[in-house]
Amino acid sequence: MKDEGTAGPRFEVRSTSDSHFSWLRTRMSAERTLMSWLRTAVSMIGFGFTIVQFFEHFGAMAGVKAAVQPQAPRIMGLTLIAIGSIALVIAVWQYHILVSYLWTEPFRPITPRRRHLTPVYGVSIVMCMVGIFTFFAVYTRLGGSG
Repeated sequence: MKDEGTAGPRFEVRSTSDSHFSWLRTRMSAERTLMSWLRTAVSMIGFGFTIVQFFEHFGAMAGVKAAVQPQAPRIMGLTLIAIGSIALVIAVWQYHILVSYLWTEPFRPITPRRRHLTPVYGVSIVMCMVGIFTFFAVYTRLGGSG
């Protein structure tokens, strides 16, 4: 029986194969979640960029009536690019916090000996930078036109 006044560990991690494989399943689940966020963010960034480009070229075609709200596609595209980029930054941050927690002291007996970053983590960070670059490229390029 545990004394009410003493503060001990929240839980005890047993060094068994069940615990180790549970740790691995949790880590892979975090990877899948980050990949889902990456896929969603890339789609939003790409779709936002496509909207901006399509309507820019569409408005320049001969015989096309002038748009009532010519800035609407630009605003919508920039919004999608920004939301995709921000969502991916938050997802990478959340993933980093979770994986860092999985490598803390209570889990030492069941973690692999060497800590390594996975490719999806690197790709996600690169896509964060691509999203931010895309936002500012579209914003500055189209800022004066329209």
